[in-house]
Order: sequence, then C-alpha cells, then structure tokens
Amino acid sequence: MNVLIYAGPGTTVESVAQCTTTLRSLLSPNYAVLTIDSPTLINEPWPPTTSLVVVPGGADLPYCRTLNGPGNSKITSFVRGGGAYLGFCAGGYYGSSRVEFEENDPSYAVVGRRELAFYPGINRGTAFPGFIYDSESGARAAKIKAITEELPSLKIDESNPHIEEGSEFEFASYYNGGGVFVDADSFKDKNVTVLARYAEEVKVEGGDAAVVHIKVGAGAAILTGPHPEFSPRRLRKTDPQLPPFYGDLVQKLIADNPRRLAFMKSILIKLGLKVNVNVTEDSPPLPTTLHLTSGYQVDIASLWSTIKSVKGLLEKDTQDQNQKKLKLVGENDTFLFAESSDSPFDLREVAAQVPSAETNEIPNDLNKVFKDVVVYHGDKTWMPTLNQTPHFDHALYYNELIPPNSPRQTFGSTILYGEVVTSTSTMLDRNLSLLRHLPTGFTAVGTVQVAGRGRGGNVWVSPIGLLAFSIVIRHPLAIQAVAPVVFVQYIASLAIVEAIRTYGPGYDELDIRLKWPNDVYARNPAYDEAVAEGITPLPAKYLKIAGILVNSNFADNEYLLVVGCGINTANEAPTTSLNTLVAAANVKRRREVRQALEPFKIERLFAKVMWVFERMYNIFKMQGFHAFEDMYYARWLHTDAIVRLEMYGGTRAKIKGISMDYGMLVVEEVSVDGVSTGKSFTLQPDGNSFDMLKGLLKKKQGV
Repeated sequence: MNVLIYAGPGTTVESVAQCTTTLRSLLSPNYAVLTIDSPTLINEPWPPTTSLVVVPGGADLPYCRTLNGPGNSKITSFVRGGGAYLGFCAGGYYGSSRVEFEENDPSYAVVGRRELAFYPGINRGTAFPGFIYDSESGARAAKIKAITEELPSLKIDESNPHIEEGSEFEFASYYNGGGVFVDADSFKDKNVTVLARYAEEVKVEGGDAAVVHIKVGAGAAILTGPHPEFSPRRLRKTDPQLPPFYGDLVQKLIADNPRRLAFMKSILIKLGLKVNVNVTEDSPPLPTTLHLTSGYQVDIASLWSTIKSVKGLLEKDTQDQNQKKLKLVGENDTFLFAESSDSPFDLREVAAQVPSAETNEIPNDLNKVFKDVVVYHGDKTWMPTLNQTPHFDHALYYNELIPPNSPRQTFGSTILYGEVVTSTSTMLDRNLSLLRHLPTGFTAVGTVQVAGRGRGGNVWVSPIGLLAFSIVIRHPLAIQAVAPVVFVQYIASLAIVEAIRTYGPGYDELDIRLKWPNDVYARNPAYDEAVAEGITPLPAKYLKIAGILVNSNFADNEYLLVVGCGINTANEAPTTSLNTLVAAANVKRRREVRQALEPFKIERLFAKVMWVFERMYNIFKMQGFHAFEDMYYARWLHTDAIVRLEMYGGTRAKIKGISMDYGMLVVEEVSVDGVSTGKSFTLQPDGNSFDMLKGLLKKKQGV
C-alpha cells in the first residue's frame, strides 16, 4: 500500500522533504511513501492502493485554489471509505471547517470556510506570536503535552517504558505558524478526540488543543498545529539568515527527540498504520563505504585502470602521500575512489565531507552525500573482512559463485557492495558517465537501501534481510531481432524462480511463481492454514516475494541495461520472506520425519541467481525467448485467468499468454459466461500492471 504526500502548489520544499523522510523511516518497508502532485491526485485512480494521504506545511489558500471541487471530493470519499488523512500545520488548517489565521492583521489575514471540514470547528492561529512567511523568526520549540489515555501505544514504546495511565507526556516540537483547534473538547459528540495540547499559554482564544483525531465515516483524520514530523537533525543550522535563537531551539528539539519520535509513531498507529517500532531515529542512516571487488583479479585491475581514465575524473592527494583518492562526479552521485593493495583503506579523511549528526544538517537528498569507494586491487587483500562488512560475507559469496576449476563466470563476478546504499539501481543507471564504462555482469549490492526504487517511481527504505542488487547488461542492438530487449525482465524473473527452486535438494517444493510482467510471488502459508481451519475471510493466496525493475540507456549501438532485483530473503515485511516459507515447510517436514531445509543465506542465494541468470541470458541471446516459453508458462500464475481491463471500460478478458515478438500480454475478450467474443488485446508490460487482489489489469500511473 502507498502513503501519498501532497507536494502541489502551496507546500514548502522543506515541509515536503521533512514529511517524506520521516514517514519513510517510520513506515518502511510496510508502505511505499510517495509524493503526489495535484494533477495526479485529482485525475489518477490512487485510492484503492493507498492507506494514508498527507498534506504537509505551507500555505492553505493555494491548496484551496488547486484542490477545491474534484480533488477535495476524492480525498473525502477516500477517508470516508476507510482511508486516513494526516494534516500538519497548513494541512491541519486545510482539514478544518473554518480557518481564522491572523484575523486581526490585514496584511496576513486568511479567514474562510474549507471544503474537507474533517474537524467540525475553527482552526485559529497563529498559536504563538512572531510568525513571518518564509522566515524562521516565529519558529519555536513548542512544548506539547500528549494525552496518553488516547494514545495507548505511547505506553509500550521502548523509549518511554515508564508511562502510566493518566501520566503526562511532554515533548518539544518544531512550531512555526500553526493553529489551535477551537473548543475541541465540545465536539466529542462529533467524534473528535484531543490527542495533544499546547503546554504553554497560547495567544488566541479557544482552548489549547494542538492535535486532534476525528473519526470520518469508516476512516479517520489527524490534524496538527505544530510540526512533530520535523526532525531536528534535518533542520538548518548554519544559514546566516537564521535568527540568533535558532541554535538553542534546535538543541531543545534534539534533547526531546526520542519523545517526539514516540509521539509520531503513536499517531500513525492511531490511524491504523503498521509502524516500524524499532526505529530510534527518523533520519535514515547515511550511506556507508562501498567496496569494489572481483573474483578475478585481472578483471578488477582492468576496471580500475578504466575508471582512472574516465574523462572528468579528478585526482587529488590525500594527507597520506602514498595514497590517492579519485573523484568522479556523475550525473546523480559523486564517487570518491581509493585503492587498497596490501591493507584496506577506509577513507577516514573523507568523513569530514559527510554531514554528521552533531551538525544537524543531514541532507534530505542522500544522493548528494559523497560515496566512498575502496577498490580491492592486489594479491594480498582482495576483499573486505567480515569486520568491515558484517552483513555480507564476500569470501562465502565468491566461493559459491566461482568454485575451484569452474568455468568463467561473468554475472556478479565484480561487485560494488555497501552495507547502506541509496539505491543499487540509482547509483548505476543515473550516472551514465560511469555506466558507459562498466562491463556486462558488473553488479551493485546493498544490505540496506535508503532510497530503493520500484516501478512507477516508488521509493522506500529496504530492510536488512532483503537481497537487493542491480546488474549491468550491455545488450547489443544487433541481436534485437532474435533477442528483443523487452524479454530481459522476463528472463531475470524466471532466473530468480529457478535459482530459488534449485538452491538445494528439497527447495523445489516451495511454491514460487511469476506474476506478469516482472514480479515473483510465493504461496502464502497462512492461506493454507486458514483453509484447513475454515477461517474466513481467507488471506491472499500468493504474496509478492521479489520484484524486478529494468532501466535502459542507449549508446554506441547497444542497450545499457541496469536490471534491479529485490528478493525478500529473511525480512518478513512488507509481505513475506523465503525463510518464512522455509519455516512453514519445515513444520510439514517434521511431521513427515524428513530432514529440515536450511534457511536461505543471502550470499549463497545471490551467487545462485547470478549463475542461473547468466546461463539463461546466454541462451536467450542465441535462441530468443522461445527457448524458455514452456518453462515460463509452467511457473506463472495467469493461464486462462479472467480479468477486467480498466483501460477498456472494465471489459472481461481471459489471459492467453505473451506474444513472442514484443513480449506483450495477450488477452481475449469473453462474455459474462466466459465465452470468447473473438476480440483480443495486447498490453504493453511497461504501461500496465496487474492487481492480484482484484483481477484487474490497470493502466500505470503517469503512463
């Protein structure tokens, strides 16, 4: 499910960035947290795949001009139908029945009714004096008192273990221009609950309600006056235009940050969302050192020589004259390379260029943080130790990929690994100046992605336990007639299925299937349990366990493909994992007195996928997708499935297969009784998606 943050006219860049980063940290990997513009909000069919709509800070009059009418009607229907709305500051004003903002100041006054009207009363502001548009002059670390009996999750938050029934819970929250929900206590009969109050005297009449919760039909809304979503680590500190008190303000917020974070978790839980309760800081971790290694020293020597010759690469001496770092400024990222020959070199001197927690200047765009790369080139030290990469055993991986006396392996034989990365795909496909020099088989791997990418621009924080990698394939234009590039995504997804099934004896019993066009699904053990016990409603029969995203550039008569894959190996969220399936299979095996299956190891699975993918791709280049047609259909979920075509007015159709020329999905129109009408359609994989829960083929957003 998605969480959509409105980023249209009226919102401020900082409010959207703070909101996006905080919610991604707290809600990933259970939700994809996306920004949405006004045309998309008004025109696209987002409600069925959305859990929460967020309207951040800014100015609410532009919200009215843009969303009044169709936009607000869609938001209201979404919430009344069971969705959730969260409005911070200006979003809180916007969600109220009436706004009275600086009513006695003609130069600032904004007064009037509002269409959403989730809060049935007036939102009056500003709560504290000094507000000036586009300024921090009126900012403050406002003391907020949460009502613990209305937020039971506060009592179980690990950072606040001693909260008791009725006790006070205060924290400092960033504030700049928010309002008071007037006479909120008088609206209890209208499903209004006060969740927090200002703990300081406010300048306007009408009480002290700072945060309110409103039941709206089957859904709910939470509106705030302050900004509890603002992380002090991401507030500006060194800007000369900031007022002199701003440094003290930030320090007060830092001191109360664990309690602010606990409050943010509690209001999201109040709205029915599944929160990552183990998060102790809502700024994602900074990218860590990247390690460039190869199973073949001749390959790493060749690649290192190529990198040093890339046009635009600047060489600078470090403090140690025996070491050098090379700076490559890509289109999206900046890489700092250092060579490690006899002893690992970890670029400690580069740390000064990366913002630290103490500076409170953690960038909202982590792509801007320089990426340190250590090149392991030399006979003595050709890979990092487990102390350097505790979540990835390079020795185990290369031993599995390239055992003694094995044939030459290309895919995955040279890898760029990081414990924390922005996105394995982004680092490659959005830095064309680097990508153009990378060989087929070069692979980026990360344990945690803080800006992982999916179809349709989905961005999320991927957790430990997800095998996330992106591999470079240089696909010549000359073989396009035999091996159309569109089929690479099908080959990749099929390779993942076969690698899982051939991981070892017994793993072929795991029911792993293909979902068109580029996802891998697994049979849900909970479904079979529910059927056996007669539990209704039944959970989903299949759950997504892996996804593939292929990005393409074209240069020098070849496609430069970056095939990004993510496999839920040991992480149960957001759906299920391979090791969860193994545990369920072992329950049955114990009953049958059979040997238990071992949990999947990230390194072994990664090596297996690379090995299978390369061999399939080489056959595909010579014989085309025909060589895999029978295998593909044996593994996929859709043969003769009845679906509705959203792009053709809900027409009923039966899925027949994939066209062998352009990889299109072929469907045949059928009557209500399932009889063919003789009319068929072909659907592009890059323009449509298949909703497993609804039997619906729908047009992708933005296509």
